Amino acid sequence: MNEGEAPVKVGEIHEVSINAVGGKGDGIAKVKGFVLFVPNVKKGEYVKVRITKVLANVGFAEVIEKLERPQRESKFATITAEEMEAEEEEPESKFDDTEDFGEDLDKD
Repeated sequence: MNEGEAPVKVGEIHEVSINAVGGKGDGIAKVKGFVLFVPNVKKGEYVKVRITKVLANVGFAEVIEKLERPQRESKFATITAEEMEAEEEEPESKFDDTEDFGEDLDKD
């Protein structure tokens, strides 16, 4: 991957999560799979960065602002007992259960 193919360009601003800290103490983040080294951050921080240098396989960025991690919506709904009681029961089916499994549909 050369600079023309990198998904980031010098001067761009991105919001990133610091996924790890490298051996030299720089934070490691990714933008579209492209590795960025960010100094003076800790693992788990969420920051706004400006890209300062782009090499063939990695880039470097500086922190512009430390951000609060955005709240993610839960996969699971939170519901109270009152809300559960207030919910209607499932309406009864307008079709009767049968045991003929549609055999009457094959009759000509």
